[in-house]
Amino acid sequence: MIPPETSIGKVRLRVADLDDLTTFYQRVIGLDAVERDRGRARLGPAGGEPLIELVRAPDAPQAPSFSTGLFHLAILVPDRAELARSLQRLAGAGWRLTGASDHLVSEALYMQDPEGNGIEIYRDRPREEWRRNGDELVMATLQLDLESVLGELKNGAQPADGMPAGTTMGHVHLQAADIPSVEAFYSGALGLDVMVRSYPGALFLAAGGYHHHLGLNTWQSQGAPAPPDGALGLDQYELVLPSAAERDRAADRLAQAGADVQRKDEGVLATDPSGNRVLLTAPGS
Repeated sequence: MIPPETSIGKVRLRVADLDDLTTFYQRVIGLDAVERDRGRARLGPAGGEPLIELVRAPDAPQAPSFSTGLFHLAILVPDRAELARSLQRLAGAGWRLTGASDHLVSEALYMQDPEGNGIEIYRDRPREEWRRNGDELVMATLQLDLESVLGELKNGAQPADGMPAGTTMGHVHLQAADIPSVEAFYSGALGLDVMVRSYPGALFLAAGGYHHHLGLNTWQSQGAPAPPDGALGLDQYELVLPSAAERDRAADRLAQAGADVQRKDEGVLATDPSGNRVLLTAPGS
């Protein structure tokens, strides 16, 4: 129902210390400050589109630990060598990983920014290597061999200066209050395909046969409320449809299903049943 070209756009975070977070995403993650003013910063790869938007909110409340919201944003690098450079950059900055996993379809590094927002940096394996079990893709969470990843960097390799232009926001993973209601919103109404449902307490959805553009879990949030309006953390994330017409059709499906849908200058803002906000956009909008 949703076009296969659909993808994830930039993720907007409310942050208490804009300068500190901007420095982190530049120095540790390797993004450039594409646009910057007194109240916000947009960061992306050199020569690429912004992937993360930071909005200064020094007086915003902390999101309660038991609430819905961002589990992690996931930055997709073009290949394994770039994943190795990211790992090298993190180590050089003295930043601690919170995890490193082989998911069979991808290899991923996990960390948190200074305000506790979850981050994944990952590379995809070629699609022809992905396996299926009936209607599902086969995914797992295995220990990633970090030495093997670093082995991609040959002697004399260039320093890990920053992320290349081919870097994108591969997916977003959200904390939900329950799975059935968000599945009805994202799959039943919006039209994303369910790719994996065999993880207990989790669901993975995508367009175009990708392993997932959206992850949802209740591991720490079963029955949780949404954070207070304006709390630190996730403000919204973008789902980019290939045209304004496709964006409007998706918005109409959500509205017909009873979702809270608001027309904005930059797109159509919808709120899922767990209080997470998605901005439906189209190129040039």
